Amino acid sequence: MRFRLSVSGLHLLGSACVLSLILGALYAGWYRWPGWYLTGVLHVLLILLVVDLALGPTVTLIIANPRKPRRELARDISIIVIVQIAALLYGASALWRGRPLYYTFSTDRLEMVQASDLEPDELALARRDNPALAPHWYSPRRWVWAPLPADTAEANKIMQSSIFGGKDVIDMPRYFKPWSAGLPQLRTQLLAVGQMKQLSPAQQKIAAARMVARGLIPAERNALVLWGVNGRRLVAVFDTRTLAIRNLISPD
Repeated sequence: MRFRLSVSGLHLLGSACVLSLILGALYAGWYRWPGWYLTGVLHVLLILLVVDLALGPTVTLIIANPRKPRRELARDISIIVIVQIAALLYGASALWRGRPLYYTFSTDRLEMVQASDLEPDELALARRDNPALAPHWYSPRRWVWAPLPADTAEANKIMQSSIFGGKDVIDMPRYFKPWSAGLPQLRTQLLAVGQMKQLSPAQQKIAAARMVARGLIPAERNALVLWGVNGRRLVAVFDTRTLAIRNLISPD
Protein backbone atom coordinates (compact mmCIF):
# COMPACT_ATOMS: atom_id res chain seq x y z
CA MET A 1 0.00 0.00 0.00
CA ARG A 2 2.89 2.33 0.75
CA PHE A 3 4.14 1.95 -2.83
CA ARG A 4 0.69 2.75 -4.25
CA LEU A 5 0.37 5.82 -2.06
CA SER A 6 3.86 7.04 -2.98
CA VAL A 7 3.27 6.73 -6.74
CA SER A 8 -0.21 8.24 -6.50
CA GLY A 9 1.09 11.06 -4.30
CA LEU A 10 3.82 11.93 -6.79
CA HIS A 11 1.26 11.86 -9.58
CA LEU A 12 -1.04 14.17 -7.60
CA LEU A 13 1.81 16.55 -6.80
CA GLY A 14 2.90 16.77 -10.45
CA SER A 15 -0.67 17.27 -11.65
CA ALA A 16 -1.29 19.97 -9.05
CA CYS A 17 1.88 21.86 -9.98
CA VAL A 18 1.09 21.89 -13.71
CA LEU A 19 -2.56 22.81 -13.17
CA SER A 20 -1.67 25.54 -10.67
CA LEU A 21 0.84 27.05 -13.09
CA ILE A 22 -1.63 27.20 -15.98
CA LEU A 23 -4.66 28.33 -13.97
CA GLY A 24 -2.57 30.79 -11.99
CA ALA A 25 -1.32 32.48 -15.17
CA LEU A 26 -4.84 32.66 -16.63
CA TYR A 27 -6.25 34.01 -13.38
CA ALA A 28 -3.54 36.63 -12.89
CA GLY A 29 -3.80 37.94 -16.44
CA TRP A 30 -7.51 37.72 -17.25
CA TYR A 31 -9.79 35.89 -14.85
CA ARG A 32 -9.46 37.90 -11.68
CA TRP A 33 -12.77 39.08 -10.27
CA PRO A 34 -15.11 39.72 -11.97
CA GLY A 35 -13.75 37.73 -14.94
CA TRP A 36 -14.29 34.21 -13.58
CA TYR A 37 -17.86 35.06 -12.57
CA LEU A 38 -18.98 36.91 -15.71
CA THR A 39 -17.57 34.25 -18.04
CA GLY A 40 -19.16 31.36 -16.17
CA VAL A 41 -16.08 29.14 -16.42
CA LEU A 42 -16.68 27.05 -13.31
CA HIS A 43 -17.83 24.03 -15.36
CA VAL A 44 -14.51 24.04 -17.25
CA LEU A 45 -12.58 24.31 -14.00
CA LEU A 46 -14.60 21.43 -12.57
CA ILE A 47 -13.63 19.18 -15.50
CA LEU A 48 -9.95 20.04 -15.03
CA LEU A 49 -10.05 19.44 -11.29
CA VAL A 50 -11.91 16.14 -11.59
CA VAL A 51 -9.69 14.71 -14.33
CA ASP A 52 -6.31 16.09 -13.30
CA LEU A 53 -6.53 16.14 -9.50
CA ALA A 54 -9.04 13.40 -8.71
CA LEU A 55 -9.44 10.84 -11.47
CA GLY A 56 -5.81 10.63 -12.63
CA PRO A 57 -4.11 10.10 -9.26
CA THR A 58 -6.95 7.80 -8.13
CA VAL A 59 -6.52 5.51 -11.14
CA THR A 60 -2.77 5.54 -10.51
CA LEU A 61 -3.44 4.46 -6.92
CA ILE A 62 -5.45 1.53 -8.22
CA ILE A 63 -3.05 0.33 -10.90
CA ALA A 64 0.25 0.95 -9.04
CA ASN A 65 0.86 -2.64 -8.05
CA PRO A 66 4.43 -3.16 -6.77
CA ARG A 67 4.41 -6.67 -8.29
CA LYS A 68 3.69 -5.28 -11.76
CA PRO A 69 6.71 -5.07 -14.10
CA ARG A 70 8.09 -1.54 -14.18
CA ARG A 71 7.73 -1.27 -17.96
CA GLU A 72 4.06 -2.23 -17.76
CA LEU A 73 3.48 0.19 -14.88
CA ALA A 74 5.17 3.01 -16.81
CA ARG A 75 2.97 2.23 -19.81
CA ASP A 76 -0.23 2.33 -17.75
CA ILE A 77 0.70 5.58 -16.05
CA SER A 78 1.65 7.09 -19.41
CA ILE A 79 -1.83 6.33 -20.73
CA ILE A 80 -3.37 8.07 -17.71
CA VAL A 81 -1.09 11.08 -18.19
CA ILE A 82 -2.04 11.30 -21.89
CA VAL A 83 -5.74 11.43 -20.94
CA GLN A 84 -4.94 14.11 -18.36
CA ILE A 85 -3.00 16.16 -20.89
CA ALA A 86 -5.88 15.93 -23.36
CA ALA A 87 -8.31 17.19 -20.72
CA LEU A 88 -5.86 19.92 -19.71
CA LEU A 89 -5.43 21.08 -23.31
CA TYR A 90 -9.20 21.14 -23.81
CA GLY A 91 -9.80 23.13 -20.63
CA ALA A 92 -6.89 25.51 -21.11
CA SER A 93 -7.84 26.24 -24.73
CA ALA A 94 -11.45 26.91 -23.72
CA LEU A 95 -10.29 29.28 -20.99
CA TRP A 96 -7.86 30.96 -23.40
CA ARG A 97 -10.51 31.54 -26.07
CA GLY A 98 -12.97 32.85 -23.52
CA ARG A 99 -10.59 35.05 -21.54
CA PRO A 100 -11.89 38.57 -20.82
CA LEU A 101 -9.89 41.13 -22.79
CA TYR A 102 -11.94 44.26 -22.11
CA TYR A 103 -14.53 45.71 -19.82
CA THR A 104 -16.17 48.39 -21.92
CA PHE A 105 -18.35 51.40 -21.36
CA SER A 106 -20.37 52.21 -24.46
CA THR A 107 -23.28 54.67 -24.70
CA ASP A 108 -25.12 53.68 -21.52
CA ARG A 109 -23.86 50.27 -20.43
CA LEU A 110 -20.90 48.25 -19.23
CA GLU A 111 -20.07 44.97 -20.99
CA MET A 112 -17.35 42.37 -20.91
CA VAL A 113 -15.61 41.48 -24.19
CA GLN A 114 -13.98 38.06 -24.52
CA ALA A 115 -11.21 37.05 -26.89
CA SER A 116 -13.68 34.87 -28.79
CA ASP A 117 -15.86 37.92 -29.51
CA LEU A 118 -13.21 39.57 -31.70
CA GLU A 119 -12.97 38.52 -35.33
CA PRO A 120 -9.61 38.33 -37.13
CA ASP A 121 -10.42 41.21 -39.48
CA GLU A 122 -11.28 43.45 -36.56
CA LEU A 123 -8.07 42.49 -34.78
CA ALA A 124 -6.07 43.43 -37.88
CA LEU A 125 -7.83 46.80 -38.17
CA ALA A 126 -7.30 47.53 -34.48
CA ARG A 127 -3.58 46.76 -34.68
CA ARG A 128 -3.30 49.06 -37.68
CA ASP A 129 -5.53 51.95 -36.55
CA ASN A 130 -5.42 51.79 -32.76
CA PRO A 131 -2.25 49.96 -31.68
CA ALA A 132 -2.24 51.38 -28.14
CA LEU A 133 -5.49 49.62 -27.27
CA ALA A 134 -5.38 46.74 -29.76
CA PRO A 135 -5.36 43.26 -28.21
CA HIS A 136 -2.35 40.97 -28.46
CA TRP A 137 -1.90 37.47 -27.08
CA TYR A 138 -0.16 38.92 -24.03
CA SER A 139 -2.61 41.79 -23.44
CA PRO A 140 -4.14 41.70 -19.95
CA ARG A 141 -7.74 42.67 -19.31
CA ARG A 142 -8.40 46.40 -19.70
CA TRP A 143 -11.19 48.86 -18.96
CA VAL A 144 -11.89 50.99 -22.03
CA TRP A 145 -14.40 53.44 -23.48
CA ALA A 146 -16.04 52.23 -26.71
CA PRO A 147 -17.79 55.22 -28.29
CA LEU A 148 -19.47 55.10 -31.68
CA PRO A 149 -17.30 56.60 -34.43
CA ALA A 150 -17.67 60.29 -35.27
CA ASP A 151 -18.66 59.40 -38.84
CA THR A 152 -22.47 59.41 -38.76
CA ALA A 153 -22.89 56.92 -41.58
CA GLU A 154 -20.49 54.44 -39.96
CA ALA A 155 -22.13 54.92 -36.55
CA ASN A 156 -25.59 54.23 -38.02
CA LYS A 157 -24.24 51.15 -39.78
CA ILE A 158 -22.88 49.79 -36.50
CA MET A 159 -26.12 50.52 -34.64
CA GLN A 160 -28.15 48.74 -37.33
CA SER A 161 -25.79 45.77 -37.16
CA SER A 162 -26.09 45.49 -33.38
CA ILE A 163 -29.89 45.69 -33.50
CA PHE A 164 -30.03 42.64 -35.78
CA GLY A 165 -27.50 40.63 -33.79
CA GLY A 166 -24.38 41.60 -35.75
CA LYS A 167 -21.20 43.26 -34.58
CA ASP A 168 -21.45 46.10 -32.11
CA VAL A 169 -18.88 48.80 -31.45
CA ILE A 170 -17.59 46.83 -28.43
CA ASP A 171 -16.45 44.17 -30.93
CA MET A 172 -14.35 46.76 -32.78
CA PRO A 173 -11.21 47.68 -30.80
CA ARG A 174 -10.15 50.11 -33.53
CA TYR A 175 -12.67 52.57 -32.01
CA PHE A 176 -11.67 52.05 -28.38
CA LYS A 177 -10.43 54.98 -26.34
CA PRO A 178 -8.88 55.21 -22.85
CA TRP A 179 -11.29 54.60 -20.00
CA SER A 180 -10.62 58.04 -18.55
CA ALA A 181 -11.79 59.73 -21.75
CA GLY A 182 -15.29 58.26 -21.35
CA LEU A 183 -15.81 59.20 -17.71
CA PRO A 184 -17.73 62.45 -18.39
CA GLN A 185 -20.28 60.50 -20.44
CA LEU A 186 -20.33 57.65 -17.95
CA ARG A 187 -21.25 60.10 -15.16
CA THR A 188 -24.43 61.08 -17.03
CA GLN A 189 -25.55 57.43 -17.23
CA LEU A 190 -25.23 56.48 -13.56
CA LEU A 191 -28.41 55.20 -11.92
CA ALA A 192 -29.71 54.38 -8.48
CA VAL A 193 -30.31 50.66 -8.04
CA GLY A 194 -34.07 51.22 -7.95
CA GLN A 195 -33.90 52.76 -11.43
CA MET A 196 -32.21 49.77 -13.06
CA LYS A 197 -34.78 48.25 -15.40
CA GLN A 198 -32.32 45.45 -16.22
CA LEU A 199 -32.92 44.09 -12.69
CA SER A 200 -36.12 42.62 -11.34
CA PRO A 201 -37.59 44.18 -8.16
CA ALA A 202 -36.22 41.24 -6.16
CA GLN A 203 -32.73 41.74 -7.63
CA GLN A 204 -32.91 45.46 -6.89
CA LYS A 205 -33.68 44.68 -3.24
CA ILE A 206 -30.83 42.18 -3.00
CA ALA A 207 -28.35 44.62 -4.59
CA ALA A 208 -29.54 47.48 -2.36
CA ALA A 209 -29.17 45.38 0.79
CA ARG A 210 -25.65 44.33 -0.20
CA MET A 211 -24.72 47.93 -0.95
CA VAL A 212 -25.92 49.02 2.49
CA ALA A 213 -23.89 46.22 4.08
CA ARG A 214 -20.80 47.64 2.35
CA GLY A 215 -21.47 51.20 3.44
CA LEU A 216 -22.76 52.30 0.02
CA ILE A 217 -25.88 54.33 -0.74
CA PRO A 218 -28.38 52.50 -2.99
CA ALA A 219 -30.57 55.58 -3.45
CA GLU A 220 -27.66 57.53 -4.94
CA ARG A 221 -27.15 57.67 -8.73
CA ASN A 222 -23.82 55.86 -8.54
CA ALA A 223 -24.12 52.55 -10.40
CA LEU A 224 -24.42 50.72 -13.72
CA VAL A 225 -25.04 47.08 -14.60
CA LEU A 226 -21.95 45.23 -15.86
CA TRP A 227 -22.94 42.47 -18.29
CA GLY A 228 -21.22 39.15 -18.87
CA VAL A 229 -22.22 36.02 -20.78
CA ASN A 230 -25.58 34.22 -20.61
CA GLY A 231 -27.23 37.04 -18.70
CA ARG A 232 -24.67 37.12 -15.91
CA ARG A 233 -24.50 40.58 -14.41
CA LEU A 234 -23.05 42.61 -11.58
CA VAL A 235 -23.87 46.03 -10.25
CA ALA A 236 -20.81 48.26 -10.61
CA VAL A 237 -20.87 50.96 -7.93
CA PHE A 238 -18.80 54.10 -8.56
CA ASP A 239 -17.36 56.78 -6.36
CA THR A 240 -19.40 59.78 -7.53
CA ARG A 241 -16.47 62.13 -7.01
CA THR A 242 -13.63 60.26 -8.74
CA LEU A 243 -15.69 57.72 -10.74
CA ALA A 244 -13.44 54.94 -9.50
CA ILE A 245 -15.24 51.62 -9.16
CA ARG A 246 -15.85 51.05 -5.45
CA ASN A 247 -17.53 47.66 -5.60
CA LEU A 248 -18.99 45.00 -7.88
CA ILE A 249 -22.10 43.47 -6.38
CA SER A 250 -24.10 40.45 -7.48
CA PRO A 251 -27.85 41.05 -7.54
CA ASP A 252 -28.60 37.31 -7.60
